[in-house]
Amino acid sequence: MTTTKAPTGPMLDERADDSSVWLARRAGIPAVWARYTELVVDRGEGSWVITDDGDRYLDYTCGIGVTNTGHAHPRVAAAIAEQAGKIIHAQQNILYHKPGLELHERLPSYFPGARGDTAEGSAAGDAAGDAAGDARGRDDIGLFLSNSGAEAIEAAVKLAKIATHRPAVVAFRGGFHGRTHGTMSLTSSAIKNRGHYEPLLASAYFAPYPYPLRNPTGRDEASARAWTMSQLDELFAALVYPEDVAAFLVEPVLGEGGYVVPPDGFLPALRDLADRHGILLIVDEVQSGYGRTGRFFATEWSGVLPDIVVMAKGIASGMPLSGILAPKDLLAKFPPGAHGGTYGGNAVSCAAALATLDVFEDEGLVARAETLGHRLLNGLRDAAAGHSHVAEVRGRGLMVGVEFADPDTLAPRPDLAKAVITEALAHRLLLLTCGTWGQVVRIIPPLVTTEQEIDQSVSILTEALAATNPA
Repeated sequence: MTTTKAPTGPMLDERADDSSVWLARRAGIPAVWARYTELVVDRGEGSWVITDDGDRYLDYTCGIGVTNTGHAHPRVAAAIAEQAGKIIHAQQNILYHKPGLELHERLPSYFPGARGDTAEGSAAGDAAGDAAGDARGRDDIGLFLSNSGAEAIEAAVKLAKIATHRPAVVAFRGGFHGRTHGTMSLTSSAIKNRGHYEPLLASAYFAPYPYPLRNPTGRDEASARAWTMSQLDELFAALVYPEDVAAFLVEPVLGEGGYVVPPDGFLPALRDLADRHGILLIVDEVQSGYGRTGRFFATEWSGVLPDIVVMAKGIASGMPLSGILAPKDLLAKFPPGAHGGTYGGNAVSCAAALATLDVFEDEGLVARAETLGHRLLNGLRDAAAGHSHVAEVRGRGLMVGVEFADPDTLAPRPDLAKAVITEALAHRLLLLTCGTWGQVVRIIPPLVTTEQEIDQSVSILTEALAATNPA
C-alpha cells in the first residue's frame, strides 16, 4: 500500500494567529511584484482590511482603485456566491448566461451622454464610420467584455484600427494603459513599465498631457492646454500625418502619471481636433471611471462624447472584468472572430458587476464621491498649508494626489512621498504613490467611506506631513 507523506509546512486550513507563519512562505512570490507592505490580510470590511493578527488598517488604496463599493460589500458577495453555485464559466462563444445578457443591456446606459448628461455632441468623420455622432441612447451603445484594463485597451486600439484602416495611435505623456506588449507601447508614466522591452509597437506617438504645475510655458490652465494642442500640431507637422492616425488615447484624469486633472477645455479641444481629421477618441476610464471622480465616468466633467470608453477596476468590485463601450455601428466593425478571449464576460464576474451597479444606484455612490471628495481635498489643503515641499494638492472626487517637490526648482521629491506613506502606514492608513518619479501620494478611498474615516485619514496625513517635513 502506498502512503503519502504529510506535508510539514503550514497548510491553508490552519488558522495560525501569527502572521510570521504565513510570511515565511512569501519566498514563493516573485520579486516582480513590488511591494508597499508586508501585511497578511485575513478579510476586508468596507474601508478596512483586517490582518491575520487582527490589526485594522484604513485602506485608502482601494486595491488600486478597484473596490469602489468597499471590501466584501454584502450585496456583491451574495451575488458572487449565488452565481458560483449555478455556473462559474460559461464561455462567450459557446453559451449565453443570464448575468452577461443583463449586463449587456444595462451597462450601455452609462455611456457618456446616453442619459442626456453630456452637453456636447461630436462626430469622428466618415473615415471612422461616423462612430460618435450626436448624443446616443442606450439602445445605440454596445458592450464588449474582457478581463483586465490592458485587455480592454487592446480591444479599443484594435477596434480603432480596423474601423479606420489607419496604423497610428497618439497617446499622452504620463499615461498608463497596461503592461502587455501593445499597451506598454502606449504607456509613458514611468520607464519601469516599458524599459528594456524594445522594440515596442510601431506607430505609437506621444504628446504632452496638460499638466499645469509642470507646464514649460506657464503654470496656468490656459497655457497648459495651449502647449498640449500646439505640440499635437507639431506632431502632425513633423512625425505623422493626421490621416494616418486611428485614435487619440487619453485618460480624462491622469492616473499613474500623477493624478493630474487637465484644464476644463482640453478634452473639448481634443474632440474638435479628432473630428477635423476623422480620428477616434478613446478615453481610458480604467482608474477614473465608476464614480471615482464624482461622475460615473470622468469624461462627463468635460461634456465631451468619446467614441470608445475603456473600463475595468471598479466594474465588478474586485472580480476580474473589463470592457469597452462604443456605438454599436462602430463595434460592428469587428467581424466575428476578429477579437475575443476565453474568460471575457465570466458569469460570476458579470453577476458581481450587476450587483455593483445596484449598490451604486441604491447608495448614491457617484454623488457621495463628489461630496466626500470636497471634504478630503479641503482637509488636505489645510493640512498642507505651511509645508513648502507640498507643491500641489489636487484631484476630483475621491481621486486625490499630493505632489512633493523642491519649492524653488520643482525638482520631484519622491523621498518625501515615500516617507509620508511610510508614516501613514505606521498609523494604520494604507496609501500609494504615483507620478513619473513616484513623487505623488495618491489617496483612493472606496466610495462607501464615511465622513469620519475621511477626517481620520486627514488627521493621520497631517501628522505624517509634520513628521516628514524637511528642516
